[in-house]
Amino acid sequence: MEYGIWTLIPVLFVIAFALKTKRTLEPLIFGTLLTYVITSAARIPSEGVYALSHIATDWMDAFFRVATDYSHQWVFLVCALFGSLITLLGESHGTLGFTRALGKLCRGPRSTMMVTWIMGILIFVDDYLNIMTLSTCMKKLTDQRRVPREALSYIIDSTGAPVCAILPFSTWAIFFSGLFFTQPGIAELGYGTAIETFYHVIPFAFYAIAAVIIVPLFIVGVVPKLGRMRTAYRRLQETGKVYSPESAPLNEEDESEFQTQGSLMDFILPVGVLIILAIISGELFLAVVAAIAVCFVLYIPRGKMSFSRFCDLAMHGFCNMIPTVAIIFFAFVMQEAMTDIGIADYIITLVQPHVNAVIFPLVTFLVVAILNFSTGSVWGIPAIVAPILLPLAESIGTNLLLVMGAIVSGATLGSHACFYSDATVLTSSCCKIENMDHALSQIPYALCASGISALGYLVCGALL
Repeated sequence: MEYGIWTLIPVLFVIAFALKTKRTLEPLIFGTLLTYVITSAARIPSEGVYALSHIATDWMDAFFRVATDYSHQWVFLVCALFGSLITLLGESHGTLGFTRALGKLCRGPRSTMMVTWIMGILIFVDDYLNIMTLSTCMKKLTDQRRVPREALSYIIDSTGAPVCAILPFSTWAIFFSGLFFTQPGIAELGYGTAIETFYHVIPFAFYAIAAVIIVPLFIVGVVPKLGRMRTAYRRLQETGKVYSPESAPLNEEDESEFQTQGSLMDFILPVGVLIILAIISGELFLAVVAAIAVCFVLYIPRGKMSFSRFCDLAMHGFCNMIPTVAIIFFAFVMQEAMTDIGIADYIITLVQPHVNAVIFPLVTFLVVAILNFSTGSVWGIPAIVAPILLPLAESIGTNLLLVMGAIVSGATLGSHACFYSDATVLTSSCCKIENMDHALSQIPYALCASGISALGYLVCGALL
């Protein structure tokens, strides 16, 4: 069944509700419910009032599909276990030891932010690993150097998906190389294997490249402080607070934490195992479990904490991530709802008759970006649209590498800028900042990167 313009109503509702309330979870809950109200109401002409019973059944069916999906369960568990690891590192005061060691290099706000950006590029294997590790490493240090949490979360989010999208040895590269190589005509381009073909796509991932480059320009002041970011810096100057009053409840434990001497080893060994094992095995879940095991071996025999205290802290950290997991859960439900209402097909149907070879890369970027921003389905949308857009691009004579780059860019923009994407929610949670504070403060910079990307696809579409 086609729902026409009604397809867009839930997305617009979620965005408006989130902007008005500065909340994330509630707009997603009501947005998913509204989706199934619309789909059920459309059945009234054929089923009568009985059609309204589908509201609850379809909504719960979406819940069930999300809860029983292995990839979703993996995300929930990794996030929760990272909460345990972060809490254990904090209790051991290993983060304090790392902060003091790195503090010798980070003399002021700019150098601290620049080190954060460089570390974000170095931890390129996976965007989740990047976000969780970097926030744990740098949060205390940036607080001490008077960097607003909004700036920290922006830098971390900008070195998550954007970096993973343009480096060939990452989860993003593995996904997109496999997705593209299975499409008709891509293997025939003659660039070799799937990953070798992706190497040639990377230069055309304009959004990812622009988003990464804008960060150091922001740090040194070439790109000015815009919108909510300017407000954050004004708040810091006037009150000395690195986060807003809305974020204060998220930082109560940090406020009361006493400063003791921390051992650098208590931080470096678990985090080192985490990063190295993630690179070697390619399995982040295994890496997090191993890092927690290292904490166990490292802390208990040395009397840093008792066995019961270790277990209590691990459970406490696990539970601390429940609000984040809840938001991610409903973001996945929103993805299911958008699939059920057919938003991707609707937008593609609207756009398809009006494209030519020159503007097709630009249109591809905009369509994928809008769909990703609307649904939060960072990899789901490319998987849906690639089999449609790539054959269409080939049929009208558009450069296929440019179109693949546009798909990657649109997905990266969705991950980076969507209010309720898992990366945005995870970044705000790990930086202990209200999600909408983070999302709105980085939007101007995401729009700058989007404008540069759009111009790039328009120019290259005409030249290539």
